[in-house]
Amino acid sequence: MKPKSNAIYMNSVFWISAVVIALLVIWGTVDSAGMSKWADLAYNFTSDAFGWFYLLSVLAIVLFCAGLAVSKYGRIRLGGDHEKPKYSYFTWIGMLFSTGFGAGLVFWGIAEPMSHFTNTPSGMEGLSPEAGRQAMQYSFFNWGIHQWSVFTIVGLTLAYFQYRKNSGGMISDTLNPVIGKRGKKPLRSGINILAVIATVLGVATSVGMGILQINGGLNYVFDIPQNTTFLLLITGGLLLLYLTSALTGLDKGIKFLSILNLVLALGLIAVILFLGPTKFILEVFALGIGDYIQNFFGMSLGLSPYDGNTWSKGWTVNYWAWVIAWSPFVGAFIARISRGRTIREFVFGVLIVPPFIATVWIAVFGGTAIYMDLFQNTNIAGAVQNDVTSALFATFENFPMSTLLSVVFILLIVTFLVTSADSATFVLGMMTTNGNQNPNNTVKAIWGVLMSAIVAVLIISSGLQGLQTASLVAALPLTFILFLMGYSLMKSLKKGELVEVESEEHVEVYEEVASDRLVKHQSAPQNSNSVFRDTVKENI
Repeated sequence: MKPKSNAIYMNSVFWISAVVIALLVIWGTVDSAGMSKWADLAYNFTSDAFGWFYLLSVLAIVLFCAGLAVSKYGRIRLGGDHEKPKYSYFTWIGMLFSTGFGAGLVFWGIAEPMSHFTNTPSGMEGLSPEAGRQAMQYSFFNWGIHQWSVFTIVGLTLAYFQYRKNSGGMISDTLNPVIGKRGKKPLRSGINILAVIATVLGVATSVGMGILQINGGLNYVFDIPQNTTFLLLITGGLLLLYLTSALTGLDKGIKFLSILNLVLALGLIAVILFLGPTKFILEVFALGIGDYIQNFFGMSLGLSPYDGNTWSKGWTVNYWAWVIAWSPFVGAFIARISRGRTIREFVFGVLIVPPFIATVWIAVFGGTAIYMDLFQNTNIAGAVQNDVTSALFATFENFPMSTLLSVVFILLIVTFLVTSADSATFVLGMMTTNGNQNPNNTVKAIWGVLMSAIVAVLIISSGLQGLQTASLVAALPLTFILFLMGYSLMKSLKKGELVEVESEEHVEVYEEVASDRLVKHQSAPQNSNSVFRDTVKENI
């Protein structure tokens, strides 16, 4: 659905979303203390009152996606019946990995296991072998299929309605079976505006964490100060990079950066696996997968109402809110690059491959850091407690060519951030131009600037806490929309695809019966076409 040229960004979704984000930027600039106080209050209330809701919701989404993939609807193609995917599998996985994880996995790949190693999820004694095992188990869980199930349901629903049903590319268009295809413009606009604002805040969380880590790495390696001036300089530099990439288009900038990210990530995994404690890493990976599977449902609903343990609210609830908040962006981008794949291929590709790469990443880097603290008397856990952004660089200090490794990792963080922000400006452009698959460069530039501004304000006013609060609050109403999207998808599949599946089965039966009749009547002076026609009539 291509919008009119004179209405590319002259619509309510664009203007209201942009104004809301601009007002947040102004608020944070004028009254950073007030924004920080509000962030603390909102964070505490939302995580305490709705933590259970986030955990139940994401588990339900995991089960829904898995069930759909193995159902008879799994063979349905996202597009025409014989349409083929545009991108190779390697390129597709690279785009999924770069966009879905962004710099978040690089930020937390060592920092999270070492945080759990010190302050364990169950409350057991930290810095022990058992604490190390539990740290890996929960890190695998937090970066596993639960995260990607949220991206899966949004991307699958958008792709199905857009490419199979020829609907528009807006979030509200996926709800047509529920709210109707026509009318209800205020409701549709409200849904789309909420999706845009949640996306901006969710992406800001990921980009903001990456900027903090870049500054932390530069400080650790080159003794560059960690202060507001350098944070703003890094933010401005990234803005120029991802706008340059965004304006070159999907098939050039984003595709190139995605492949570069995947190659760099796999190369660094290979280097650390070779130079580090290889046998320990492989055993940690195998044991971690086993613990993950064995404790899957317990971790999925891991609240502690009896003893007051707040670990889950501080970690898992935050993660689920974060991925829900930026699921419209990741989902829309995944849908855009997945045309031509079947539902089964889409679900298993999105739900399994990126989480597998994430667990390998955590086992290699997090496992190495835990090994060094347990058996080589390093103090990486202490460095993480002092400054979470230093986790990677404190670990590399124990390797040969530590400065080179640190520089390469800073480059990887930059390319991840540019890819995520680049993809986000592209998707925000689509979401605010009536689903236009090739949004106007002016719109992308506006969203790029606004996104950088909100990142800078959140970092300066309340740091990491402010970033986490933004996504936590934005995700709450969006969760209900995700449920509606799943219901809408199933309703459409049952109504629009069941007849096609049944018809195919009936035709196969008719052809088999007709073939048998043809054999029996070979000697009869009867035309074979009439045999098939008469047989079909009998069976109907």
